[in-house]
Amino acid sequence: MIKQDGTPDHVHDPADIDFVEAEDHAFLDALPLHGATNPSTDRQGTSPGSFSNPAEIGGPRMFSSPDTPGMPQPSSLTAWDFLPAGWTIEDHPDGCSGHNKGSERTIRCVAPEGFTPVTQLEHARLGTITDAMRRVAERESHLTPEQVRDEIASGRLIIPANIRHLEYELDPMAIGRASLTKINANMGASPVSSGTDEEVEKLRWAEQWGADTVMDLSTGGDLDQCREAILRNSRVPIGTVPIYSMIIDRKLEELDDKVILETLEHQAEQGVDYFTIHAGLLRSHIPFVKDRLIGIVSRGGSLLAKWMLTHNRENPMYDLWDDICEIMRRFDVSFSIGDGLRPGGLADATDRAQLAELEVIGELTERAWTHGVQVMVEGPGHVPFDQIEYNMKLQRRKCHGAPFYVLGPLVTDIFPGYDHITSCIGATSAGWHGASMLCYVTPKEHLGLPKRDDVKQGCIAYKIAAHAADIALGIPGSRDRDDELTKARAALNWERHFELSFDPDTARALHDEDLDVDTDFCAMCGHDWCSVRISREIQEIASGKDEAYAWESPRISAALTDEQKAILEQRGVLEPSEIHRLASKTKRAMKGETGAKASCHSDTADDKDARLLQKEQADTFVELNTAPAHNISKHDQII
Repeated sequence: MIKQDGTPDHVHDPADIDFVEAEDHAFLDALPLHGATNPSTDRQGTSPGSFSNPAEIGGPRMFSSPDTPGMPQPSSLTAWDFLPAGWTIEDHPDGCSGHNKGSERTIRCVAPEGFTPVTQLEHARLGTITDAMRRVAERESHLTPEQVRDEIASGRLIIPANIRHLEYELDPMAIGRASLTKINANMGASPVSSGTDEEVEKLRWAEQWGADTVMDLSTGGDLDQCREAILRNSRVPIGTVPIYSMIIDRKLEELDDKVILETLEHQAEQGVDYFTIHAGLLRSHIPFVKDRLIGIVSRGGSLLAKWMLTHNRENPMYDLWDDICEIMRRFDVSFSIGDGLRPGGLADATDRAQLAELEVIGELTERAWTHGVQVMVEGPGHVPFDQIEYNMKLQRRKCHGAPFYVLGPLVTDIFPGYDHITSCIGATSAGWHGASMLCYVTPKEHLGLPKRDDVKQGCIAYKIAAHAADIALGIPGSRDRDDELTKARAALNWERHFELSFDPDTARALHDEDLDVDTDFCAMCGHDWCSVRISREIQEIASGKDEAYAWESPRISAALTDEQKAILEQRGVLEPSEIHRLASKTKRAMKGETGAKASCHSDTADDKDARLLQKEQADTFVELNTAPAHNISKHDQII
């Protein structure tokens, strides 16, 4: 326990405090505050803020959760410890902070004469702030361009931005635990479903619903054409798993060094921003999976395991690592080092196979840094909730703070069709405990190729997880929009409520499904039961009285948009005729006009009329007058 003055309190149990009688400072001292920034810029509301550790931008923890006893501690090494041959370090007033070479020093590298930097990591090591770094700082308002550069130089942050893709529409972004938590959406044509046009449409759809990066995992159709189309149309970084292309039109056994390197160079030349390379899976690891319930579930991992057994050779991706690094460096393609032995079920999580591969991935991270290549690391998978923190913090140690990019993890295996939910629960925990990017899971996971709506559902589930993690970590300003929506909700200002929501169309459609009037209650509680309305009317409570969210009078909501109409049609709750009425209604619907008080408003309708009007909108809604049960008079003087 840390007291407000910063000193530890080892004597008192916080549970001993009387939360009613305690003074303010004693109340705060009793809470498990560790020094994190309040995620609300203006410290709005009454919450004490985040229970996370203090921000350590420039240090190994960055934004982090408090450690459960027994958790691995951060590595003492950074990318500064793995410089290319011939590079040296010098002190310079415009150099980098946030390294492990002395807390008071600002340093930069000196490269051999004639060297030309290409990658963001090389620029950062030399003390340069690139245009991409400046753009990232604009998008990450809590970071300065200098901090972005320093985190990249230490290997804790990457900007996946192929120099070819920057010539198109790419908007640079960053992945790292000093930045906001990011999400990735997977898509791609399969041998039995979809095609290039549909995948480009899903790309645009994923971008609309908040995907920060997109992976093209196509295994069917014209892979080259599909990839080219996606790269030319994307504003977000694009990742691939190149081994899929390597075995198209050839047997797996025919895969050789020449095909591997030519495929990587071709995709790098096209503009792919990051490659998933499953180089951490070695021959010596394969016996560790023999007793797993579900073996090797990574496509790349299973293909390479079969190749190794067929040829009785080591993983070619591991053997070619230095050659692969040189190709990627020339185009500034970032590594997303694949987890070929990730668990495919809870019963196989955190096993020897998975952790043995992670050990090798740490080595590969170090070697990539010596080539000047940016690195992030992929992680599991299916992990019981209690093991997530350990997995996140073990990777942080083994890979020296390189960004962790995790799939889910799913925290239970028995909900196919709902795995976007089972996994975003795990993803929220992963983000809080150290993951930098969360790979979405859709309702189609384990079942088939995701379609348009599956992409939306996956993106939204993971935006929820990422945003929740950012608030928990105390990233400055991360709760500001939540606070504004709360004030709009307290004021019963429905229009601002919807404008501030992540998906206004769905929020508006679901509201109007029951009651298509913006008034001082909704169909959840109705007039008599509306606690928000009652709180707003109690003068001693500030709730709902922010003048910025005041509204003059109720109004009939506008006709449904095409998007809102489609949402209600898909739900199937209302009859088609009722949906048509909501989509084509006039200003006089619900016996009121825009700008005038609707007839169901509590100022113009008695309880009986208000209830009848609501019942016309939802036959299943039941309204009760609870005042007698609570001994409250209709003309209570407090309200």
